[in-house]
Amino acid sequence: MKPIESDSLIGESGATPDAIPGATPHAYRDNGDDGGFANRVRSAVAWRWGTQVAAQIITWTSTILVVRLLDPTDYGLFAMSQVVITALAFLNGQSFATSIVQTDRLDERRVAQVFGMLLMSNVTLATIQFFSAPYAAQYFGEPMVADLLRIQAVIFLTIPFIALPSEWLARQLQFRKQGQVNMISAVVGAVTALTLAWLGHGVWALVYAPIAMFVTRAVGLTLASGLRLRPVFNPSGAWDMVTFGGTLTLCQLFWIIQSQSDIVIAGRLLPTYDLGLYSEALFLTLIVTGRFIPPINEVALAAYSELHRANKPLGPYYLRTARMVMMVSAPIYIGLALTSEAAILTLFGEKWSGMIPIVGGLALAMPAFALQLICSPVTNAMGRPKVYLFTAICGAIIMPSAFLWGVNGGFLEGESTAMGLVHAWWVAAPALLAVTLTMTLPRIGVSFLALARELAPIALACGAMAIAVYSAQKYVPLDTPFFDLIWNAAIGASVYAATFLLFFRPLVHETWEMLRKRDGVSGPAAAGGAG
Repeated sequence: MKPIESDSLIGESGATPDAIPGATPHAYRDNGDDGGFANRVRSAVAWRWGTQVAAQIITWTSTILVVRLLDPTDYGLFAMSQVVITALAFLNGQSFATSIVQTDRLDERRVAQVFGMLLMSNVTLATIQFFSAPYAAQYFGEPMVADLLRIQAVIFLTIPFIALPSEWLARQLQFRKQGQVNMISAVVGAVTALTLAWLGHGVWALVYAPIAMFVTRAVGLTLASGLRLRPVFNPSGAWDMVTFGGTLTLCQLFWIIQSQSDIVIAGRLLPTYDLGLYSEALFLTLIVTGRFIPPINEVALAAYSELHRANKPLGPYYLRTARMVMMVSAPIYIGLALTSEAAILTLFGEKWSGMIPIVGGLALAMPAFALQLICSPVTNAMGRPKVYLFTAICGAIIMPSAFLWGVNGGFLEGESTAMGLVHAWWVAAPALLAVTLTMTLPRIGVSFLALARELAPIALACGAMAIAVYSAQKYVPLDTPFFDLIWNAAIGASVYAATFLLFFRPLVHETWEMLRKRDGVSGPAAAGGAG
């Protein structure tokens, strides 16, 4: 598990445009025009999500090529090192940087104080990781993990120069510049990974590629933001930002427990080879939930906040968001579950055939996980972060408990295999979704029945798609994995689209109009749809 949400709020600053070096006047102008706000939200969504898609295409292409050059053992070692980095990362100060977006009081000193907190946090974390690396290697029983962690400590030293300018640009809804930098860093990372893998450096290709990406992002975002500040290490006068950041840090702590517990638990009980198969299968199945939903949430939170300040009910807009996210994610995951064999053999090759049942099983749990992820922005926008905190705590209990059961075989007791972790997902993802919806829906005035009605057409279309693809596999099988994948994907997409066009045409028309309208819809309403 990987995706960590980056929640941000649009605050109105009392500072003047010249109060902070690099500030631009439009960052502080009065955006009372609803239509203007709606267009800015659409632009933010387009740039944030669009460049994310483009960057991920680059990353996926590189990953598929690198996977063919490396072995599952390399990915198992890398997954072990990532557990340690992620466990420390919740203290990297990113949440304090987010306070720049949320606060209504901002000046040069307060931004410099955040910079100081970021520097202190990350230098400390880099030092801790460097010197604790041997203990992590001893825990996993893999001496090489210590060497990987010492090198990867460099990543923490780049965080202050990424987090500060990134949140500064987010406050201004300037996602275009962030997107451009992310695209460049994705290219740098892809080239680094491919070059090192081709030259036979094994797991080090996976280590140095992220470092190259982080360094590129740090330089690019610092230049793009125009911020030129000396850090201030005295927190006096910034305790409101410290408190806000501390709350988000606590939420992130529980999220990390939830998201990394599978590797921590399985790392001691599964062979490195099996762990590599599971971690790479999880990477593939988390593509939608882990890469595309967090950017949408980042902008959705700003839109929900504006709607809440305008005293608009958020329930209808949450339902639109849920419908749009599930219209895309549900068919992708059901399709992946149906075509996992052809997909793995085509993309990864015969060497990774052990991933096939793992990918197919994980894909079935991901629609529930995707729906659960989009709930936190709406309650955070209402000023109720305790809802997010409660669900994060529940996730930190439910997921590890399920993984402890699953690593011992799951539904196949006594067999310690990666499929046990898949069984854990089947139980834990729906359970966490049930808890999250129980906490969220009453607070936004939405019933379970209303949500079910909104999602019913998607479920029916996915059912029709599944029947069509299964029938094609049974009665018109193709011997070549590549052509079999293309054939089944075409049938599935055609049936899914035809179901909506034949039986739910008004829903298709409404969704299209909501996405394309510019000035014809008031800002908050359009923003809610964009979320």
